[in-house]
Amino acid sequence: MPEGSGRYDSESPSLRGVYGISVAAELSGFGMAALRLYEDYGLITPYRTRGGTRRYSDYDLARLRRIAELIDAGVNLVGIGRVLDLETRTDELERDNCRLEADNAQLRAERAPATATDHTGTARSPEVEDDADQGWAAGEAPPPLAQTRRRPAPGQRSRRRDGPTRTPGTGQREHR
Repeated sequence: MPEGSGRYDSESPSLRGVYGISVAAELSGFGMAALRLYEDYGLITPYRTRGGTRRYSDYDLARLRRIAELIDAGVNLVGIGRVLDLETRTDELERDNCRLEADNAQLRAERAPATATDHTGTARSPEVEDDADQGWAAGEAPPPLAQTRRRPAPGQRSRRRDGPTRTPGTGQREHR
């Protein structure tokens, strides 16, 4: 929970460092030396006062519980750091994805009025696409996919790389 949001979310642990190292050690079940070691490995980052005293938050304690789970699963400290980083990144990506999905839904709602008019002033449903919008005459079937592919410019190689190609000047085939 970000500091300054003004309200406490019971689902989200507090980020405010309030526990000293001895209290955090007692609450987490780890010794003080282990907490210092985990900080050295970058697994936790307690808040530091101006005097340098460590202050652990609810978030730090939740992270220590996750570290304990990973230790019980047999993961070493470097592996734990990687797992925690990946979990954090996954959470960030999921939040971004939810935000983007909401933005897309809003944009679709703004773009898709109940009916639209085409260039002739005729009302039509937005779900029905006009052949003229696609570049072919009304009633005409679209060209086969092979005819719509771009061809390389003269002197350029094709971008396809699934077959053997001739290496210029050697006369030998090269597989890609």
